[in-house]
Amino acid sequence: MVDPKNHRYTMAVGLPEMREAIVEKTRQDSGTEVKASQVIVTNGGKQSVYQSFAVIIDQGDEVLVPAPYWTTYPEAIKLAGGKQVDVFAGSDQGYKVTVDQLEAHYTDKTKALLLCSPSNPTGAVYSKEEITAIGNWVASKENLWVITDEIYQNLVYDGLKAYSITELVPEIQDRTIMVNGVAKSYAMTGWRLGWMIAPDDAAKAAANLQSHLTSNVSNISQRAAIAAITGDQEPVKKMLEAFDRRRKLAVAELNKVPGFVTPNPEGAFYVYPDVSGLIGKEVAGRTFASSLEIADFILDEAEVALVPGEAFGPSGYLRLSYALGDEQLLEGIQRLQKLFA
Repeated sequence: MVDPKNHRYTMAVGLPEMREAIVEKTRQDSGTEVKASQVIVTNGGKQSVYQSFAVIIDQGDEVLVPAPYWTTYPEAIKLAGGKQVDVFAGSDQGYKVTVDQLEAHYTDKTKALLLCSPSNPTGAVYSKEEITAIGNWVASKENLWVITDEIYQNLVYDGLKAYSITELVPEIQDRTIMVNGVAKSYAMTGWRLGWMIAPDDAAKAAANLQSHLTSNVSNISQRAAIAAITGDQEPVKKMLEAFDRRRKLAVAELNKVPGFVTPNPEGAFYVYPDVSGLIGKEVAGRTFASSLEIADFILDEAEVALVPGEAFGPSGYLRLSYALGDEQLLEGIQRLQKLFA
């Protein structure tokens, strides 16, 4: 912060040191070789998502979006003039879509597939075989793009790895945009530092867009992100251990709540209980028509805040984050146990 060079404008696409650090991280964590010129440093992962759709989606293009999905995807697609096509996978599928489902929703207007593994909001992680199958399906479709959101790739449990589609099916790298950032793995949400990695033509388009949209990301944030990515990773491992402990606690305790069916998430820091069995049932004199009504009821009666499934796609689900203290987490879930007992 005291170095005057960090008080000035830089290239809109990011500091050279930042882009090189991202190249190395991508090689290590995503198993993919990229050039620094393909990297665009953005104001958080959200700007990368917006720009990714903006540079490849034209008016009327369709985007396949596995549901449940993160709330920003639909808005970014709309802003680009595209049409979202939901491909839903419920708790019975571990919240993961299949190639057969993707094929069933594919049309001559389909321009891109959005892929997020590990997932927000479900914590689902696609296996090596599942990612390979999806990648091979994409390869069979001429001109189909992939936007892969890998912001949670380092937050996985039980010895699993979050595989990148470009690592397993490298022949589609020239039509894949990778989105990532430091917000989740390094708990740096407020630093607003993300990035996108795109083929040369898409990267050039994104660079042109960003030069007029925001110019460069804060240099201080970039210096902090370089330190995070290239520095000692031991604190990250300790944070992951704490998340893992809370994950196990959350799943075990939520499955004691009558009407809650909670799959075991393998990544990120969310649990996504299926509460569809409570819809139409009477609880404490109330009959619920949706998970939104269930969430309102929980907030009013137990003072616990959950996000209803309507925010991420179909009704019938609730999202809970375990990125908080163990005692708070247990207290919140025990309130649910008492409320629905």
